Amino acid sequence: MATTKEKKRKSNKPPDGSGWSRRTMLKASAAAGVVTMLTSRKSLLAQSIPTQPPDCTPQPTNSPATTPFVQALPIPPSATPTILNPFPTLQADTALGEAARANHQDWTQFFPLVQYSISVQPCMHQFHPQIPSTYCWGYNGIYPGPTFLNVYGVPIVVRFYNNLPVDNIGFGDNNHTTHMHNGHTASESDGFAGDYWSPGLFKDHHYPNVYAGFNSIPPLGDPLEAQHTYWYHDHRHSFTAGNNYRGINGMYLMYDDVDTGSEAAGQGPQALCLPGGYGVYDIPLNFTDKLFCADGQMYATAPDTIPAGDKFIVNGAIQPYFNVFTRKYRFRFLNSGPARIWTFNLYDNNGNAQPMTVVTTDGNLLPSPVEIIPSSSQPTLQGLTVYVSQRYDVIIDFTNAIPGTSWYLTNVAAQFVGNAAEPEPAPGVNIDNVVMAFNVTGPPPSPDLSQVPAVLTTLPNITTPLANLFATRIWNFNDFVAGAEGDPASPTTKVFNINGLTFDPNRPDALIQQGSSETWLIRNRFPGTGWTHPVHIHLEEGRVLDRRNINANPTTGALISINSEGVPPLEQGRRDVYPIVPGDEVLIFLQFRDWFGKYMIHCHNLGHEDNLMLTRWDVTTGPSSTVTSPTYSDGTPNTGNGEPNAGAQPNLTPAITLLSQLPASYETTKLNRPGVKGSKKGVKA
Repeated sequence: MATTKEKKRKSNKPPDGSGWSRRTMLKASAAAGVVTMLTSRKSLLAQSIPTQPPDCTPQPTNSPATTPFVQALPIPPSATPTILNPFPTLQADTALGEAARANHQDWTQFFPLVQYSISVQPCMHQFHPQIPSTYCWGYNGIYPGPTFLNVYGVPIVVRFYNNLPVDNIGFGDNNHTTHMHNGHTASESDGFAGDYWSPGLFKDHHYPNVYAGFNSIPPLGDPLEAQHTYWYHDHRHSFTAGNNYRGINGMYLMYDDVDTGSEAAGQGPQALCLPGGYGVYDIPLNFTDKLFCADGQMYATAPDTIPAGDKFIVNGAIQPYFNVFTRKYRFRFLNSGPARIWTFNLYDNNGNAQPMTVVTTDGNLLPSPVEIIPSSSQPTLQGLTVYVSQRYDVIIDFTNAIPGTSWYLTNVAAQFVGNAAEPEPAPGVNIDNVVMAFNVTGPPPSPDLSQVPAVLTTLPNITTPLANLFATRIWNFNDFVAGAEGDPASPTTKVFNINGLTFDPNRPDALIQQGSSETWLIRNRFPGTGWTHPVHIHLEEGRVLDRRNINANPTTGALISINSEGVPPLEQGRRDVYPIVPGDEVLIFLQFRDWFGKYMIHCHNLGHEDNLMLTRWDVTTGPSSTVTSPTYSDGTPNTGNGEPNAGAQPNLTPAITLLSQLPASYETTKLNRPGVKGSKKGVKA
C-alpha cells in the first residue's frame, strides 16, 4: 500500500480511534475530557487540593544539591477497606457518576465484600528536606500510593475517583485509568490504555484475587500460579510517563498459605516463612529518578516529555537511609520508571560486596533462590538489573553486619548529589552511585525466625499445553518510518512500532481463543537505535523457553553470528516482563484462561509506550487469528511500509518451542534495517 495514498485517506478521518497518530490522540483526548466533565459528578475529596503551579522552566543543568542519608525511608501505609456508597454493581452505575465500562465478569462467583475507595488527586510531597515541597499527583493524595495487602480467595473492589484538576496547566493528562500490573483480572478492570475516564467520574475495578486457571481448577485456580508482588499505576495511553512521573503508582501485595507474609512458627510445612510482616521486615522499595528545578518542582515539558532524572528516589525520598537489625529482611524491588535501567549491588562499610538473594521475579516465586554478587561466574548475576516495571523480591541478610556501621545499595550509573566532592561512604564506593543506606543498629528485639528455603516452589506442569499449541505468534518491536501507521504530519520521522503498526485502541492485532495456548516470539532485531524494550504482556504470566542474540551487519543486515543464551537463571521462573536488548529475540509460552476481552502487549519504557509502542490483542470465544497485525486501522493490508521485520506476520505452524526450530529465512530476510535518521521522543537510561 502506498504511503501517499494512505496519508491522504487518513487526513479525512475523524479522530475516533481509527488510525490515530500520537498528535491526533492528544488533540482528541483534550476535547473529550472537557465534554465529559460537563455531565460528570465529583466525589468528596479525602483532603484539601493544592493549587497547581505552572511547569518550571528552563530545564536545569542539575537538580538542587542534597545531603545523602538525612531522611528515613518512607513506608507507604496499607490501604484501608471501607463500605462504598453507592454500593458497587455488576453494571456501570453511570447515573451516580461511574464511567462507562463493560459488566464485571464472574461478579457473582467472586462477589467483593471487601471494598476500597481511592482518590486520584493532587498533593504536595517532600522528596528531601533541602528541596521545597513538590506538586504531585497520587493515589489518595500520597506518593507512593497506599499498599494493598490482600489474600488469595478474598475478592475486592476498588473504586478509583478521578479528582485530578479539570484545567490541567502542566505536563501529564487529567484523564486516568489504573492498571493493576499484572493481575489475573478481567478486561474491564485491567486498566486498558484506552479505557480512561475524566475528572469527576469514578470507576470500580473488580479484583477477584484468584490464581490463573480457576475455570479448569475450581474454585480459585492453580496455587502454583501464585503471584505475590504487583504494582498498580496510571496507564492512560500517550501520557503514562507523565502521569507516573507525577506520582500515580503504588504497590499491591498478595499472600496465601505458602507465602503468608509472616515468619512465625506453626504455620504448617507448606509455609516458606520468608521475612515478614509488611513495613517491619518486609519492605517495599519503589525506585525512580527525577529532575528538579530550584523551586522544588519536577522538570518536564508538556504534554509528556519526561527527562532522565539526576536524583535517585526510593519510596518518594532522595537517597534515604533505613535502620536495620542484624537479621534477614525481604525487600520488594520495583522499577516504576519512567525509563532508567537500574543495576544494583550491595556493599558493606569496608567496601566489600555482599550477596543479595532473589526469591521472586515479577512476583512469582523462583524454583530456588538465586544469588547476586559481583564475583559471580555468570555475568547476568554480577548485579541485579531491573528494567521498567520489573519486580524482584530480594533477601538481604544483615546477621553478621557490625552494629553502628552502614551498608550501601548502589547503582551502576551515577546521580548528581552536590557541587562539592563528597567523601566515599565506604572504600571504593562512590557516593554518587549510592541509592540508599542501611544503618545497622544492633540485634533484633526478638529472634529471627525467617527462613530462605533451598526450594521455593514447583513450576506448573505445562507438558499438556505445550503439546497442544495453537501456533507461534510473532511480535517485532521496531523503530523506523512506519508509513501509514506513523505520524501523517511528519511522514519521514521514525516511530516506535510493533509489526509496523502503532497503537489504535479500537484495532485488535490478534484474536486468541480462550483456553488455548501459544508460543510468542518477541524480537528486537536491529541494534542500530540502541534501544532496549522491556516488553510487558497483560493478563497471564509466561515462561521463557529460549533466548538468543543475533549479531548482524547494521548496514546490509547480513547475519554475522547467532549467540544462544538459553534460559538465564533469573528467567527460569514465571514472569510478565521480557527485556529484549538490540539484536535479541525471546520465545515464551503463554496460556489464555478464564477471562474475555481486550488486553495489551507493549514496551514498558514509558516514553516508548507513550509513542504508541503498544498493541491490543483480544481473548475471544474463537477461533484464533492465523495472522498477527494483519491490517491497518482502515482495514487495508498491513504492508509494513516495505520495511523488513514489519507488516502482517503469519503465525508459525506447527508452533516452535526452541529458537533453533525457526525457519532459515528468519535468520536473514527478516532482519531489520536502518530507517531514516532521527527518532521520536524517548528517554535513554
